[in-house]
Amino acid sequence: MRILLSDGAGLTARQCATLLSQAGHQVEALSPEPVCLCRMTRKVRRVHRVPPLGEDPFAWLDAALSVASARGADVLLPVQEQVTVMSACQDRIEAAGIATVVPDFGALARVQDKVSAYQTLAGLGLPQPSSAVVTSPAEVTRFPVFVKMPIGTASAGVRYVSGYQDLEGLDLSGGVLVQEPVNGPLVMVQSVFAHGSLIAFHACERVREGARGGASHKRGVALAAVREHVAALGAALGWHGALSADVIDGRFIDINPRLVEPVNAYRSGVDLVGAMLAGSSSPASQPGVRTHQLLLAVLGAAQHGGRRDVLRELGKALLRTGDYRYSTEELTPFWSLPVLAASAATLMNPSAWRYFASGATTAYSLTPEAWRQLSSAIGRELPGERGRVTACPN
Repeated sequence: MRILLSDGAGLTARQCATLLSQAGHQVEALSPEPVCLCRMTRKVRRVHRVPPLGEDPFAWLDAALSVASARGADVLLPVQEQVTVMSACQDRIEAAGIATVVPDFGALARVQDKVSAYQTLAGLGLPQPSSAVVTSPAEVTRFPVFVKMPIGTASAGVRYVSGYQDLEGLDLSGGVLVQEPVNGPLVMVQSVFAHGSLIAFHACERVREGARGGASHKRGVALAAVREHVAALGAALGWHGALSADVIDGRFIDINPRLVEPVNAYRSGVDLVGAMLAGSSSPASQPGVRTHQLLLAVLGAAQHGGRRDVLRELGKALLRTGDYRYSTEELTPFWSLPVLAASAATLMNPSAWRYFASGATTAYSLTPEAWRQLSSAIGRELPGERGRVTACPN
């Protein structure tokens, strides 16, 4: 099949492209950036320029459908936050003769923003850290806490607050989520549903943190209780497509209505991307499989250290020592252009990690204003009723 990825800039897009190409599919991608990860691999045949999602989600959709029709795409596959407008306008995509895999917008709206996700999990009795929705600093009575704005991508809109002085400058009037910290390793949970039925599941622990909190090293883990909780969430929402979560000590700290970095799952025996396309069940994953992303590790070394830390990271990867000893690469090999470029840039100027780490996120981020545009255009108030979409701009 000819598959058009909704994003070509992020780590998830690059990983999906590799798995889809290995499965024999022709892969193309969309990106507002002239230089992105999917341009740096032969796994992707073409990358097409589109407007940024965060500026106008409907302009992005118009461009995406134009490219998909012109290129004869069989599937427009959501791999980042474009899933929001694709879910809202699923009828438009299907009317163009293009398949996709997205949840009903009413279900997506119940987990897309952090306040709604908290309320959804609480309503189902699923475990979370001690949390509350507040509208003023006076309502924050315990510290430290994480203050989470309703909409934010890749830790954007999340602030660690140790006292009232840290709340200065934050607009809480619209309602934000305040959540107490939880101790323990972060576990990334990934799942795929077919109309409410769980068909694929995997969980992996973040062994080491890379740039901007991303996982540079992962290890597959078996979490039967979390699997049951995810299955209950998807069943209650009638979910269709990918659903991911971050969990600490068995408690949900974040929900993502999309796919996230599927290679560790694939190495562990679970083909999340294949399950999305086929709608069929995948076998249980094998725990203990270790994978890494050298690109994230190099950027993380530059962010948290300096030139020596970058050199040390490259040396361990080249000699396959430390965390690299029993681990396989998820994304880009040592001599790939992205790793070489990031290594050279951060060795010259460690602060260059910001360029590499932030560029991809801005390409696919759903901004608060874009979420308001999307919700307003389909007759939804935020916060408010979360129901089926009744109209989508043509």
